[in-house]
Amino acid sequence: MDSTEGISHTGFHAGSSPAKDETRAAAEAARRRVRIMSATLYSTLPHPESVAAPAARLALKTESPSRGLLDGAWWPRSRDLLSELPALTDVLDPLWGRITRIAVNPEHWPVIPRTVPVDGHIVKVGWFTPEIDPHKLLLLSYGTGRWDLLVIPPETGAESAARLMAAASDHDGPPLTASALIAADEARHGVLAADQPLDPGEAWEYEGGASAVSVAVPPQTGPPGRASRLIIGM
Repeated sequence: MDSTEGISHTGFHAGSSPAKDETRAAAEAARRRVRIMSATLYSTLPHPESVAAPAARLALKTESPSRGLLDGAWWPRSRDLLSELPALTDVLDPLWGRITRIAVNPEHWPVIPRTVPVDGHIVKVGWFTPEIDPHKLLLLSYGTGRWDLLVIPPETGAESAARLMAAASDHDGPPLTASALIAADEARHGVLAADQPLDPGEAWEYEGGASAVSVAVPPQTGPPGRASRLIIGM
């Protein structure tokens, strides 16, 4: 009798009745199942796929004895240098050598970062006024040279942008500054953003539908030896 009472008393204080042991074991088994299921679910979550940025829209002069005031034109999709510059350097680095610095006039750029990370390196950004035309982008390639691009306002209509790209990359065009070139087109054709609507086929072409990542060199129409215009992302 004394022995049995001692066991019951000890068991009561230790909380180890058969019913409680079974409950504890069932709870632990349930926790293990939850941990295993959670690990399985997390390991099979799909990874987000990266989306390639649209190609930069450019028209560039090829090599020629006389470069003039501009080396071509760039039609960015926004005024965000952090998002626009990587696509631009993706095109220019193989053509001109690694772009290491750019400079702009702050008039049309709401935010000018000190540096912009691009593919494989960092581009340093500076701004100057009034030394740099508000509609121009100055690019420097270490040990290679300097280039000046007309910056076509992002909101410009496709027809105006095409005219400006042709004018800025034409070796026989007038020696106008970037702002003068834009002003001349506005005076002749009206406000840049007020183009007549294009038909669906033309709009698709201008916005990069068929050749968003292509590089096209139009056939030469002038005398032999005349440099061609390099059109990219149009």
